[in-house]
Amino acid sequence: MATETIAAPILTAKDFATDQEVRWCPGCGDYSILAQVQKIMPGIGVPKENIVIISGIGCSSRFPYYMNTFGMHSIHGRATAIASGLKATRPELSVWIVTGDGDGLSIGGNHTIHLLRRNFDVNIMLFNNQIYGLTKGQYSPTSETNKITKSTPFGSIDHPFNPLALAMGADATFIARSMDRDPKHLQTLLTRSHQHKGASFLEIYQNCNIFNDGAFEIFTEKSSKADYDLFLEQGKPLVFGANQNKGIRLNGLQPEVVELGENFSADDCWIHDEKDFYKAQTLIRMFDDPHQSNFQFPRPFGVFYETERPCYEDMMAMQIEETIASKGKGNLDQLLRGKEVWEIKD
Repeated sequence: MATETIAAPILTAKDFATDQEVRWCPGCGDYSILAQVQKIMPGIGVPKENIVIISGIGCSSRFPYYMNTFGMHSIHGRATAIASGLKATRPELSVWIVTGDGDGLSIGGNHTIHLLRRNFDVNIMLFNNQIYGLTKGQYSPTSETNKITKSTPFGSIDHPFNPLALAMGADATFIARSMDRDPKHLQTLLTRSHQHKGASFLEIYQNCNIFNDGAFEIFTEKSSKADYDLFLEQGKPLVFGANQNKGIRLNGLQPEVVELGENFSADDCWIHDEKDFYKAQTLIRMFDDPHQSNFQFPRPFGVFYETERPCYEDMMAMQIEETIASKGKGNLDQLLRGKEVWEIKD
């Protein structure tokens, strides 16, 4: 009897939407991020039942309710820990972590850096709005110095995290940045994150229009972004400006902004190389506050760094296989009983 192969259905973005009412504030940047994730999902080549979205606590962490995949709305700061356990036991799954600057860098900061150094093959989407939105407007680990909020009425005296520098310090194997208001760019980097074998760390600038509106306006608005954004492209010179008339070159080991024209051309500029560890560290530190008088460098967006390193779940499976081959499967009861016993006598 002949068997007929049934082709897998062709999915669209609508297949990844749920019947749940999306409960974010009107105008929140999370709507755009959700839309871009739903748009790229049909093209990543993973069956819907093998995709898992895990979130922590925060506005962004409602994400699993709105994705027609498996998911878990977990506890504060622990999405990365739960995702690590899931990937270790079910390595065939495509695991996506949704977290925020508070959830992922404050109470969950320790879990985040250890997931990155272990290099589980998962995708971290860190929504950075530089504020605690769910709890109504307290300063977060990425809020700028002197930020006035409900919890810092006289201005924050904390020095803010640079999330990508933290990821670099934890030896993340894929480090990138995008924004909610550039859908095409965000779709590209979400796809790149999935394609990377290892832990991908994607910071997404996300506007909280209720408690921190316009935090990234200078980088997202058409009137200013050309002069303040530097879009990284592999093998291309670092050129920016409304008329593409500015570039970044290396003067020895020191980057500097130059005007392109009579004295310098694009050929004199720094060529972006995602594989260059040392240049990536310099790019990540281009973190000037454009509102300060000492502002010098534009803010880079794109893939800063990508490298290869064995994934934790693969090494764990190999170690278990080798141990079973050499020592047998073992006995849990014997393990729990141990080799040392105490005898209690009267």
